[in-house]
Amino acid sequence: MRKVVVIGGGITGMSTMHYLQKQAKEQGLDLALTLIEKDAQIGGKMVTKQRDGYLMEVGADSIVSRHASVRKLIEELQLEDRVVYNDTGVSYILTENQLHAIPEDSVFGIPMNEQALNKSTLISEEGKKAVLQDLEKTELPFTTNHSVGEFLTYYLGEEIVQKQVAPVLSGVYSGDLNKLTIASTLPYLFEYKNEFGSIMRGFEANKAFYQENAKKKFISFKNGLVELFERIEETLENATILKNTSVELLKQDTNGYKIQIDTGEWLDADEVVLAVPHQVAQKLLKEEPFQRDFEELQTGSIITVYLAYDLPNDVLPADGTGYIVSSGNDVDCNACTWTSRKWRHTSKDDKLLIRMFYKKNNPRFEEFCQMTNDELAQIARQDIEKSLKIIDEPTWIDVKKWFDAMPIYNLQHKQAVERIEKQMVKYHPHVHLAGCSYYGVGIGLCIQNGEEVATRVMNQFIQRQREFV
Repeated sequence: MRKVVVIGGGITGMSTMHYLQKQAKEQGLDLALTLIEKDAQIGGKMVTKQRDGYLMEVGADSIVSRHASVRKLIEELQLEDRVVYNDTGVSYILTENQLHAIPEDSVFGIPMNEQALNKSTLISEEGKKAVLQDLEKTELPFTTNHSVGEFLTYYLGEEIVQKQVAPVLSGVYSGDLNKLTIASTLPYLFEYKNEFGSIMRGFEANKAFYQENAKKKFISFKNGLVELFERIEETLENATILKNTSVELLKQDTNGYKIQIDTGEWLDADEVVLAVPHQVAQKLLKEEPFQRDFEELQTGSIITVYLAYDLPNDVLPADGTGYIVSSGNDVDCNACTWTSRKWRHTSKDDKLLIRMFYKKNNPRFEEFCQMTNDELAQIARQDIEKSLKIIDEPTWIDVKKWFDAMPIYNLQHKQAVERIEKQMVKYHPHVHLAGCSYYGVGIGLCIQNGEEVATRVMNQFIQRQREFV
């Protein structure tokens, strides 16, 4: 029986386990699967908490529904009847203490057509004229390795990028747009420009797709994202999941690998999957060439604060789901989600639940990191009072700090990952790197990566069988 050990119980690791089992059954191969997770619960950065009738996602709050891997996994796990969708609504940008709606028919703040552009209250007439240059500039002096900021500014102009696009994209990808590549953020924009000669024409040609997905853009489950992990765990057979367990050492031997866990016990493996943050992989892969390239990979940090109020949801602006902070404001936060408005299942009594975000690119972030939870709660309360004019006392506040947890795909990221992959083939051909540290931000991409890694592991076993025969 072949043995596979997956280290890391986040979405990539659990997806890998699911697809290893699925493919092993399809190919009639006996596999013994073990997953090692350092925390008491699986889920990684997807953590569901319940408190006093409220449901909180203290990490990722939802899954983008349009990625093909998402729907596929949900169907395989027979979770369709547990799915809930976000309430559609207006997202705002807070600029100079005023909320400006991001127009419908916009994607990450990028207008899909002239009508959406003209609805923007953030962009001047001169700025709107600059956007229309996209229809005339049909040349393509870029590759997908150029920065997405440079690319968008060239075609759409600086004003809309700085005022309407950058606040949204920086919130999603946790970085400076001029240091993030097209390939790692919005590669389809490059394809639109190449095929249609215009970003907006590309959006217009795919308008039906975006409009359909906008209605049900995000998904969760009735009891939160934890349901996805609970279902994967309960469907695994001939599998061992070790929680509250850390890996101390990864050692290669003539028969594969030996893995020492924090109890002192050694586990054997034919193939190993490292579905962990790159900092953890760096400690386990001790060869010097890895160290230099791992240092090239960057991460971001975030502090989030949930505040529950004994107030109805209708104290919020009508049909809104939250705001992103731009420039010239009195608030300290980077963004604010009106959780109970966006996700009706998070508040049983239709009472107000708000989530505030403070990110590493915030000018005060280092100061925030030194604050107590009570001090951070006070900052969040002040931000809500300034931006939403809510002066009532919250019934409770929950603070969560994620330090160096979110990958940032800078311009050197792809090359660093390629060098690491070459070293893996040389030093550890039966160890597989997986996860968002390398291969894409977003739960859909992580699920896809889990399936790809499972396929790669299975191919290793099939190849060995052929060589043995």
